[in-house]
Amino acid sequence: MSKELSIETYGADVLRMTAEPVESVTDGLRKLADDMVLTMHRANGVGLAAQQVGHTEAVCVIDVPAEYDVEQKGGPRLNPGVKMPLVMFNPVITEASDDDTRAQEEGCLSFPGINGNVERPWRVKVRYLDRSGKEREQELVGYFARAAQHEIDHLNGRLFIDRFTYVKRLAVRGKLNRLKADTLAGRAGGE
Repeated sequence: MSKELSIETYGADVLRMTAEPVESVTDGLRKLADDMVLTMHRANGVGLAAQQVGHTEAVCVIDVPAEYDVEQKGGPRLNPGVKMPLVMFNPVITEASDDDTRAQEEGCLSFPGINGNVERPWRVKVRYLDRSGKEREQELVGYFARAAQHEIDHLNGRLFIDRFTYVKRLAVRGKLNRLKADTLAGRAGGE
């Protein structure tokens, strides 16, 4: 049975750590992925990387609601063949549409109350191991591609705020400082 995990917030060292590749997909890693899916759903998120729950294994989960998987309201699904939630071990972006990028507002479960526009490729190909340990390559488009890039950034120790413009980083600096202080205060109180 899955259990909800605690989500690490900005200021936690683990968010800047690079994930360790998994050598093989074990029952323990599948359990971690299941716990991450439950945690993501309970937090109303669409993606979650291992660092966000205090782990350093290279695993992320994504579950994009159907209404987000369209280019325009009422349009066809952009990724109809992708079974969700998608669990990816050792995900790597192998191709990205550099000639087709879009800026869109992003948020992050590790940054409650902080959102900002981030420019990302509209289409990517991702190579990863699935739950059974089989290597797969999947093309993702639109919001799903954005979510995959966001989570893979987490696995590489890169945060979405790192992609903000200089002006946006200045605008959220106070919120970031408060969040970091709250995170560190929570750690000191819990020790």
